[in-house]
Amino acid sequence: MLAARASQLRVRDGHAHHRVTYVELFFDLVFVFAVTQLSHGLLNHLTPLGTLQTALLMMAVWWAWIDTAWVTNWLDPERPAVRLMLFALMLVALVLSASIPKAFEDKAVPFALAYVLMQAGRDLFMLWALKDHDPGNFRNFIRITVWHVCAAMFWIIGCFVDEAARLVVWAIAVGVETVAPVFGFWMPVLGRSSTADWAVEGGHMAERCGLFIIIALGESVLITGATFAELTWTAEHAGAFLVAFVGSVAMWAVYFNIGAERSSRLIASSDDPGRLARSGYTYCHIPIVAGIIVAAVGDELVLHHPGGHTDVAMAAAILGGPALYLVGNAIFKRLSAPYFPLSHLVGLGALAVLIPAVTFATPLMLSAGTTAVLIVVAVWEWWSLREPDALAET
Repeated sequence: MLAARASQLRVRDGHAHHRVTYVELFFDLVFVFAVTQLSHGLLNHLTPLGTLQTALLMMAVWWAWIDTAWVTNWLDPERPAVRLMLFALMLVALVLSASIPKAFEDKAVPFALAYVLMQAGRDLFMLWALKDHDPGNFRNFIRITVWHVCAAMFWIIGCFVDEAARLVVWAIAVGVETVAPVFGFWMPVLGRSSTADWAVEGGHMAERCGLFIIIALGESVLITGATFAELTWTAEHAGAFLVAFVGSVAMWAVYFNIGAERSSRLIASSDDPGRLARSGYTYCHIPIVAGIIVAAVGDELVLHHPGGHTDVAMAAAILGGPALYLVGNAIFKRLSAPYFPLSHLVGLGALAVLIPAVTFATPLMLSAGTTAVLIVVAVWEWWSLREPDALAET
């Protein structure tokens, strides 16, 4: 009962790349709902406090997903026990996602309990699966479980304090889980683990994270289509719809046209794929996902109000989403290139140049400007790296 009799682990074949399985894709569908809840929550509370709350909830959603992605990198999803574990996590993740809009109101308990149950249930399953089959990773998950228990105390405490204190207490919980991998989940006696000990299949991790970006971008496209369907189809609304769609395509191109494939090859051939999986996929993807969510909020605001004055909150969403996205992509691509991509740095500079335009540009004009910047970045990068022997700097 305390250890699996049969191995639940993937059978590794050198550097062979295990494709993402259908059950993993099925599990990820829950997070389409989670991303939608986050973007709608930010849209309804587009204030500094609302932004902080949404950022904190997004981090919880991210850790719930990325920790599962790491686990299924080691476990074989074709095993019945692993599938049952993923289905159970899906159910709990649905409760987590449904609780997001009122997590700082009357849904704090279900949100925190669902999150803690996801983390604890996954950790206990891994201890059961690893005990007699991978002693090194079993010790690693003892460390991970202890760190998650420490964070769980703050998640639970946060349920029973007021809204302002909850933000602080839950921020501590997120902070514990965020710094834990950096410290190798250090704990007394057992010490810390090394990324060299994390037998990560790089190609699978790269594909899994790429698919999460597709989920986030897909949610943005869904919001654009659903919002446009409810509006009167005027020329301004049609223009906002077109700009939002082209912006989503440009964001796809910025991530997938060059960086995703190049980084996938790098991690698949690396001698320390665990380090790249931790830095490139666990951390660098956070601002990328955040940028997509904020950009989706900006698109919906522009669809509803394409003309007139651009207020500060709307401008922050329209400009901030692409900026976050380019920052995350620049850091991510730096891992597989000698320099930060010049195209992305110039794109960030161009977004900064657009800031003064907030005083006179309509929301649609400002959104069109940010979309143009994303198109320039995507085309510049593609053009610079179109030859196999081109320089890594774009």
